[in-house]
Amino acid sequence: MTEIAKALTIAGTDPSGGAGIHADLKTFQEIGVYGMSVITSVVSQNTLGVKSFVDLELDFVESQFDAVFEDIHPNAVKSGMLSTPEVMNLTAQKLKEARVANYVLDPVMIASSGHELISEEARVAVAKELLPLATVVTPNLPEAEMLTKRTIKTVSDMKEAGRVLVEEYGAKAALIKGGHYEGEADDYLYDGGTFEKFSAERFDTKHTHGSGCTYAAVITAGLANGKSLYDAVSDGKAYITAAISNPLNIGKGQGPTNHWGHRWSAIQST
Repeated sequence: MTEIAKALTIAGTDPSGGAGIHADLKTFQEIGVYGMSVITSVVSQNTLGVKSFVDLELDFVESQFDAVFEDIHPNAVKSGMLSTPEVMNLTAQKLKEARVANYVLDPVMIASSGHELISEEARVAVAKELLPLATVVTPNLPEAEMLTKRTIKTVSDMKEAGRVLVEEYGAKAALIKGGHYEGEADDYLYDGGTFEKFSAERFDTKHTHGSGCTYAAVITAGLANGKSLYDAVSDGKAYITAAISNPLNIGKGQGPTNHWGHRWSAIQST
């Protein structure tokens, strides 16, 4: 029997089911990867926005890491909402101790509603502790601006942000997502040598809650399955495009992406 690929997500919760741990585990399941989780924060949010969140005690977060790593070693790890420098430092420590080969850093800093989720001190910790460990970092434009302290208005700015994250901050690769950019939904992957462009049609919909989490989760699942970074990102782009273009139309605000939208697309194409 082929060994089952395993992926670990480190993030906060979403009781409305669209983002964070919930989105990641749904996505891993859709890809056929066994999903595990370390919960860092319990978040009160829905499609209308973030109401509040409580960070779990550091000792308890560490206990979750140890429970996973002593029993089932993941083939890839993804981190999402890590709201404090302390939990970021702990995450870096545990990734090093476990010698994690594939680490996808989704730098969740700003909620879809515009709610800022981390402090300046935490931003610095992301840059110092986590970026040097990342196989790929996957910021949207506001997050890329926050990380690099640069304004991003053009494609050239997007590419420069990718260079900075790799060449100055130490990530192995950076995927700068263009969902907030005008025109086509183009993303740019920089691996320290070349840029690759991933394009998709832009859809006029408000139902994009959890899209960043989901995109990064597909990449994580791909790496867990032994795919190249290029193929994992390509799969992620196709998956999130299907998730956005086949909306569930639920929630009173910015509704969740459709985690089984890729199955709807496959049915429609036959």
